[in-house]
Amino acid sequence: MAEFVMKAFAAGAGMDDCFVIASAATSTEEIGNPVYPPAKRKLAEHGISCAGKTARQITQSDYRDYDYLIGMDSANLRNMKRFYNGDPEHKISLLMDYTDRPGNVADPWYTGDFEATWVDVTEGCRGLLNYLTERAR
Repeated sequence: MAEFVMKAFAAGAGMDDCFVIASAATSTEEIGNPVYPPAKRKLAEHGISCAGKTARQITQSDYRDYDYLIGMDSANLRNMKRFYNGDPEHKISLLMDYTDRPGNVADPWYTGDFEATWVDVTEGCRGLLNYLTERAR
């Protein structure tokens, strides 16, 4: 969800050409699968398409190619730091770190509460976009 929300926010701010926004899994369970149907429905409720997206796993080149690697929860953070042998360039953070409520994005996998996830993701993406915009000034 966060990839597509962030793309929509960047486009809405006229900044879609300023960023490369992509998502990747830190585990292998969903590799090759499309966006989970309830997440896809939640995005569609807000006019956001995720058509054509399939899950891919993080790669070593992602650390080199991206300035920011944003995890949704502490498990993502732990997996990324393990995969990248730490975080020597301090690129890894949590999405909610860009809000007034640092911590994990609500995980709908266990609760089925995609609305809570939507709220966290939109708040986190707004905060991240604000942070990036301020840094660019």
